[in-house]
Amino acid sequence: MAGKRKSRKRRRPAPRQREERPAAAADAAPDPRGYARSRARDEAARAALKPLRRGERPTAVTVGAIAAAALALANLIALAFGYNAGDDTVSPGSDVTGSMIATVLLVVVAYGMWRARYWAVLGMQTLLALTIVVSALGLIQAVNWWAFLLVGIILVASGALFWFLVKAMARIQMPQRPGQS
Repeated sequence: MAGKRKSRKRRRPAPRQREERPAAAADAAPDPRGYARSRARDEAARAALKPLRRGERPTAVTVGAIAAAALALANLIALAFGYNAGDDTVSPGSDVTGSMIATVLLVVVAYGMWRARYWAVLGMQTLLALTIVVSALGLIQAVNWWAFLLVGIILVASGALFWFLVKAMARIQMPQRPGQS
């Protein structure tokens, strides 16, 4: 039984012959693939955007500005009534400082968003992204249905605002097109 062993290598298939396309199909533009298709979609989305008129503010930016101002006000009220979330920490004074820094940051972001500034919307999206991450981690430690529901609402609301601010940022960043006033 001394025979030849079969090779375990896979054989390469024969090269495919290029299919001949009809003349009408050859004249048409080729179907864009990969990056070209993505670029075409991006260009179409940019062309559909309308630049902001003077004094105009997208709805999502207005909602974000109001939310930031409301959170800053709530933070100040909580501090005025003596609420300190970290009373059981080693250095309780640092929480007041942290709350004041957060309040000032929220006031600056709210003001910038009210004026429809790109940097403020970007800052708000950063704060929302951190809120989304912390809320998602908070769902893991939810001890009852009320905590789960509250953290879930925060997660959904901050995620929705983040999503709507993306398009608003594109309109704020958009330069004025030639021929438009």
